[in-house]
Amino acid sequence: MTRQRPPTRVTAGRAGGIASAGSTPPERMEVLWDRSEGQPLPLPASLARACGEIRLPRGNGGLHLIANFATSLDGVASLSLRARSSGGDITGFYPNDRILMGVLRAASDVVIVGAGTFRAAPRHVWTAPHIYTRFASPFARLRARLGKSPAPLQVVVSASGRLDLRLPMFSSGEAPAMVVTTRSGARRLERGKVPAGVRIAPVTGRPVIRAAEVLRATRDAGVTGLALLEGGPHLMGDFLADSAVDELFLTLAPQVAGRTDLAERPGFVAGRSFAPNNPRWGVLVGVRRSGSYLFLRASFDGARRRIPE
Repeated sequence: MTRQRPPTRVTAGRAGGIASAGSTPPERMEVLWDRSEGQPLPLPASLARACGEIRLPRGNGGLHLIANFATSLDGVASLSLRARSSGGDITGFYPNDRILMGVLRAASDVVIVGAGTFRAAPRHVWTAPHIYTRFASPFARLRARLGKSPAPLQVVVSASGRLDLRLPMFSSGEAPAMVVTTRSGARRLERGKVPAGVRIAPVTGRPVIRAAEVLRATRDAGVTGLALLEGGPHLMGDFLADSAVDELFLTLAPQVAGRTDLAERPGFVAGRSFAPNNPRWGVLVGVRRSGSYLFLRASFDGARRRIPE
């Protein structure tokens, strides 16, 4: 039987790059079940039609961290192929997934990614317009209604500091940026030219950076509110290990990616093992559907040690 492609696709360049839409409007997202907490986002009409009402916590004076990932039916979050390792390669660049991702970026005060995710999409800037250009204006209106600056702080976590600060995230001036690194990583970065608006934050002399250190550096930069973690799987594992993830938005795409013994194709957590001795249980608080895609939302109350009711 001939395998069909996803019903609506977005034209994309390199993995994780700017996504532009064709003339086909996105499908309306159906809210099947919602027990999420927080205040409704003041979504412009086009975003409300695409996503439905979305509630997020606001104004508690700290950082509320949400993670956003996509997996295939068999649990693959990354194909681990050169220029084909983004979440868009898992979802087929499905418009409603891109729009929801844009809404989360537009509502966030900081977007956090690991060095591997950054290197997989070196030309990308982690702002809402870069994920779905067609809705750049509604995304900007949402940020304005929330009273936020034009773009969230961009944070890259890199223990080694081996990053090219000439790349757009740091050099374009589209968004403020910060590298959370070790003291040796900071020395490496500061040997080169650090662009204006880029902050180098050495947080430890150890070779491993803890999630708590990333969040502390973010608060020290004057940022509170909503933090969005977009990967990769190793960084997600580190944040779960430190009980630093408050909520997870997970897109389940209707494809089977498969695996072989020759290449790692991780789920949205890698480098950490929790069950059976130290599992992380969440509580399902939302289910949405668009076409053949499911959009799940789970809440994590610290590190749960028992099966939720």
